[in-house]
Amino acid sequence: IRLSLVGSEMCIRDSSMSLFRLDASILPASSASRSLADLVEAEWTASHPDSTVTRRDLAADPVPATAWADAVTGGFVEEAQRTDAQRAARALATTFADELIAADALLFAVPLYNYGVSQHFKTWFDLAYTDPRIDPQGTALRGKPATLVTVLGGNYAPGTPKEGWDHSTGWLRRVLEDVWGLDLRVVERPFTLVGVNPALDAFADTARELKENAEQSARTYGRELAALRGEVA
Repeated sequence: IRLSLVGSEMCIRDSSMSLFRLDASILPASSASRSLADLVEAEWTASHPDSTVTRRDLAADPVPATAWADAVTGGFVEEAQRTDAQRAARALATTFADELIAADALLFAVPLYNYGVSQHFKTWFDLAYTDPRIDPQGTALRGKPATLVTVLGGNYAPGTPKEGWDHSTGWLRRVLEDVWGLDLRVVERPFTLVGVNPALDAFADTARELKENAEQSARTYGRELAALRGEVA
């Protein structure tokens, strides 16, 4: 086993199995999405104790906001005519795609922010998506097992007052399942602001049950993530 740094985080290197994990929470010390992803990863590691875990932390190492535009415009000109920013952006896109393609399984921890997709994740996805190996015609990620962990401060389920206000989860499922073709399982935990926002104190019992259900799903899907890879290895 050897150690290396990827995306500003320490990785455990082994030549057998590999898990790619991406975190998008801006509050690592108190992140509900990271806690659930830890449960998924723990199940993976229990099945593959000598595996590689490659981490990309988008809060600690955010993607430059201009990178996507630089990568796209750089594709319209010959290499010799590209700016330094265009070359750097396209190289970073290649790195992102390499990380996804090289992994045996994928784990994404992406919270809902302001009723929409995390800007950190969206910027990362847009840049990675410029690599032709993982565009809609690409097959490099088709069928790869993956788990998405997402958390929501409120509750946007059918019948709730803010039903339909979650504009993140549906988009995440669309790009990961339909665009990239991943074999995806989703762990979702609503009401993470219960206990933080006094206006939600009345939902403490519901929030506790939803948290327990999400933790159980995380463990279950972590085991499935490891087992699915075992079937195709």
